[in-house]
Parts: sequence; structure tokens; C-alpha cells
Amino acid sequence: MNTSASGIRPVLPILIGASVLLTLAMGLRQSLGIFMAPLTQDIGITVSQFTMAVAVQNLAWGLFQAPAGAWAVRVGFRPLMIGGAVLYVLGLGLLATANGMLNVVLGAGVAIGASMALAGNAITMAVSARAVSPALRSTVLGIVSAAGSLGALISAPIGQGLAQAFGWRAGIYGFVVLALLMIPAALFAGRVDRIPLPANESRNDVKASAVAGAALRHAPFVVMSLAYFVCGMQLVFLTTHLPAYLTICGMDPMLSAQALGVIGGFNILGSLFFGWAGGRWNKLALLGLIYTLRSCVLAWYFMSPPSPTSTLVFAALMGFLWLGVGPLVAGWIAETFGLRWQAMVGGLAFVVHQIGSTLGAFGGGIVYDMLGSYDMAWKFGVSLGLVAGLTQILFSMRDSPPPKLASVGA
Repeated sequence: MNTSASGIRPVLPILIGASVLLTLAMGLRQSLGIFMAPLTQDIGITVSQFTMAVAVQNLAWGLFQAPAGAWAVRVGFRPLMIGGAVLYVLGLGLLATANGMLNVVLGAGVAIGASMALAGNAITMAVSARAVSPALRSTVLGIVSAAGSLGALISAPIGQGLAQAFGWRAGIYGFVVLALLMIPAALFAGRVDRIPLPANESRNDVKASAVAGAALRHAPFVVMSLAYFVCGMQLVFLTTHLPAYLTICGMDPMLSAQALGVIGGFNILGSLFFGWAGGRWNKLALLGLIYTLRSCVLAWYFMSPPSPTSTLVFAALMGFLWLGVGPLVAGWIAETFGLRWQAMVGGLAFVVHQIGSTLGAFGGGIVYDMLGSYDMAWKFGVSLGLVAGLTQILFSMRDSPPPKLASVGA
């Protein structure tokens, strides 16, 4: 394992591959909301039906994430990531040919959700953490997480431009072309399988079930996971419903793509900052700060009618507070549970995150269909966010030793 900044050069192909994989996986799925209005009108489904597919995606992602992390211990990262990349392309292809609800759910829902578990942030964060030394880990995780922001910055304007010029199907086919780049990226990132684990983690007689049990009994992990629920709810509500909200308010359709692009751009700064900060301050306290500030920004934006300026300022603030959670969560889990089981333990937390994402996507659609407004949805998200953020900050002050995995099973 590398012990200095100069030691990063041999693992650059791995880090670049992981970054490109995460960039495309995150960016494409975050931009699917720009197709919601034309797609639903064209094939005759409702907003809540479309958001049900997004909810299925998030739920499938969460449910498959922990098993994917356990499989990585058995078969290695490369087969998982290549399989995830291929599945992503197939999912977008199903969505582009949809003429009814079935292909929307199978493509945008099941296929892309499962592919995210195999090639998304939990796996790419685990790959990146394994490639570098503990001294560089938090900063490198921040850099790779920042790469996950570039996808929305690139894909949202491309998708919106193609959709406006040639129709929503052309926009999604454009996404298919971008997704094909995930396959070679997975090949490069998969080289991490050649890097041995640290000597103190080389034992392979600890069962996955024992590690999972230790995590679920570890109070800081439980609190972090519950706060992670709110994180998923807030973010997926925005990526799914912000384009529709701006349309309702009479804004230019291109503004939603611009906002998603700004979120992606400021995501880079936020990920880099929180990756750096996580190497210097309490990672759990920083997570609580992010959730609290996000909730305040959400409340400010939705309390008054949007304008192009306020929307882009809002997007910049939310972008800075967006994927900064990635290096903090991944770094804390690697420190607490070790590199071997990082992807699986992260997957356990991510199940809770994705239940929140499901609520944010599908629940937001139901609220809008029932009330004709998003007011109740954003107020609920802000309230839970403040509770989660403040609770996380308070709990981070407690001194809790990490679980002893060597003694929890064999």
C-alpha cells in the first residue's frame, strides 16, 4: 500500500477508473428527472408512476448494496464493476424504448438500481480507499467523490439539449452512449484486486454475518445510518422533482438542467473540502453539520417563489453540501471496520439511505398528485433534516470505541 503522495502514481489508473465510473453512474441517474415531463406526457403515465420507478431504483440500489460489498470480498471488485456497467447500459436502453410503465420500472428502476450497487459510490469509494495509505485516504476519497459531480455537470445539459432538439428518447440514447464509457473505466478500476490488504486485515476467517451484527450493535453506526436516511430523502427529492417544480413555477425548462449542472460543479468543491476536512476533524460531526446546513438552505429556497438567480444560488449551495457526505461516511467506516468489509458495512448504511431516497422520490410524487403542490413535501424534509443533523452533531461528541471484529466470529 502507498505511504506517501509520491506513491499515488502507480495507482493512478485505478483512481481515474473509479472516478470515471462514479462520474457517469451518479451523473446519469441524477439527470433522469429532466425527462420526467416529456416522457410522462408522451407515453401516458403520471408523475407519481414515474417517480415510483425512481423509488424502485433507489430501493434496489440499497437492497443490493450490502450483498455486493460481501461479494467483492469473495470474487473481487473487477467482475462486480464490469457487470454493473453493462447493466447500466441495458437499463438506459430499456428506458429509451419504453412505451408504458413496465420498461420504465425495469430500466430506470430495477436495472439502474442494481447496477449502482455494483458500480456506484460504495464500491468506488472502497476501491479508492484500498489503493492509498491511511494518511492520504480522506483526501483521495474527497477527490474521487468530487469526480462523481462531473457527471451531472456534463450529462444534464447534453440530455436536455438532445431532448429539446430531437425528443426525450434521443436524450436518453445520448445517455446510453455516455454509459458505454463505464465499461473500460471498470476494467481500470478493477486493478485494485491486485493490491494486498494490510497485514492486520489479511485474515479471512471472520464471517460477513458477524461483521454485520457488530455494525448493527455499534451505536455510532446506527445513528449515522438513521441520519443517512434523511440525506437520501432530501437529495433524491430534489433530483427527481426540482425540474417539475420549476416548470410549475413557469421557469425556462433549460433552467433545471442548468441548476443540476451547477449542483454538479459545486459538488466538486464540496467533496474536495469535506474530504480534506475529514482528515482533520471529527467526520461524524461534519456529517451533522452538512445535514443541518442543507435543511436551512432548502427552507430558504422553498419559502419564496423561485427566480433564475435564486435557483442557481440555491443549486450552488446545495451542490457544495451534496456529495461531501461520501468521503466522510466511507472514511469513517474504513477507520472503524477496516478495508476488507468497508463496502459491505457501507452497504448496510446505504440500505437506510435508499429507503429515505425512495420516500423522497415516490413520496414527493404522491404529495404532488394529492395536493397539487410540493409545500408539504419540502417542509417534511426540512424538519427531519434539522433533527437528524443536530442529533448527529450531539452524538459525535460521545467517545465510542470501534467494535473488535477479530472477536465477533470465525
